[in-house]
Amino acid sequence: MRLMGLSVLGFALILTLLNACTPPTTSLEYVIRHGELRVLTRQGPTTYYDGAQGPAGLEYEMVKRFAAHLGVEVKFIVPDSLGDTFDMLANGDAQFAAAGLTITEDRQNSLRFTPTYQQITQQLIYNSSYKSRPRELNGLGGLFEVIAKSSHSERLQKLKSQGTDIAWIENPDTDTGELLTHVADGLLDYTVVDSNEFSYYRRYYPELQVAMDISEPESLAWAFPKNGDNSLYNEAVAYFKQINTNGDLDKLLAHNYQHVDNYDYRGSHTFLAQVRQRLPLYRGQFEDAAKEYGIDWRLLAAVAYQESHWKPDAISPTGVRGMMMLTKATADSLGVDARTDVEASIAGGARYLRALTDRIPDRIPEPDRTWFALAAYNVGYGHMEDARILTEKHGGDPDKWLDVKNNLPLLSNRKWYTQTRFGYARGYEPVRYVDNIRSYYDILSWSLDHDDPERFKSPVAGFNFNLL
Repeated sequence: MRLMGLSVLGFALILTLLNACTPPTTSLEYVIRHGELRVLTRQGPTTYYDGAQGPAGLEYEMVKRFAAHLGVEVKFIVPDSLGDTFDMLANGDAQFAAAGLTITEDRQNSLRFTPTYQQITQQLIYNSSYKSRPRELNGLGGLFEVIAKSSHSERLQKLKSQGTDIAWIENPDTDTGELLTHVADGLLDYTVVDSNEFSYYRRYYPELQVAMDISEPESLAWAFPKNGDNSLYNEAVAYFKQINTNGDLDKLLAHNYQHVDNYDYRGSHTFLAQVRQRLPLYRGQFEDAAKEYGIDWRLLAAVAYQESHWKPDAISPTGVRGMMMLTKATADSLGVDARTDVEASIAGGARYLRALTDRIPDRIPEPDRTWFALAAYNVGYGHMEDARILTEKHGGDPDKWLDVKNNLPLLSNRKWYTQTRFGYARGYEPVRYVDNIRSYYDILSWSLDHDDPERFKSPVAGFNFNLL
């Protein structure tokens, strides 16, 4: 078939070329045409960080899903400072910022914010080892530093304008992790941190405490420039409406925060002390066994601490014993003759964890397969499978750890365990077990990075929160 002397194929090619030469008329069209979304963010455990298996963090996960919704890739840009973030946004260097930004009156003058995805409060942080808890901001003495151009700076300025007698320093070249490190080391007396961030960092600095909230609850959201083009912004608004409605936002928040909320912070002092005092005695064995069985040695060490607090001769009332607290039957199946032999116990535990991980169905990706393997290490593979079956009966996804962990406690309820193959189990224990190991892993990773000046940039450098 020919049209005015052109084949259909030729006509289509001309249309394609014309379309390619036509400049996009909206920001949404531009992103789709170029197949790339440029997003400003910042490094931190609640936003974006490079883990051992690649980028991770709440903002990272939300943006990646939004990009998939648009059918494009993402280029994340990490400016040197918060001030640079706002400047780059105004200059059109990116489409929007997903950086844990608080919606404030001042920012709304130049930015458009999406629907909120999280509520936080601003908290005054101090070191309880050096100071008693301050009861009010008025007349607060000492060295007090916050990030320049932050919502914390705006809040302090507002309080001062209302009559609060307060003085502080604004630093444009710092971040939350560095400020908390300085408070922990006694170089600063106070700083201000958002409550969601402090919930992460407090595990690494058990001596740091919240003196008081200095704000009412505030909202976090993505920020778009006010430039008259609402097309991409409107698509982001629709995206947040969707993940709020279908429950995906709640799942993302639970994935990133639930293990932190469940952690026993009173044990942080002891754990950090043992990282420095006891772990060096056994680190070589952990590294050797982990390498042999393809496991992160820090994960293996975290499991061992949860099991025995790195005590080779540990023994429980139920008869499990050794560094990895193996049962007699499990040790025999693994060829471990002496459970209190450090090298044999660690190697046996690594082999057992590897075997459990390999039993998890191939369709289940990380990090969920690691969660399931750890739960099985604690409660047994059969009970873990029972919980997955109960999850499916209740309309959940048996391949998602967040769904299964909500059903594991049912194994201690007669109404439900009588419907399972393996019967009763203390199902709440593997939930706590996995949460604790995640936190021990996080703290261990931070501690190792913190002691390495070449690698340390913030308490999340090198973390693999996504794996755990």
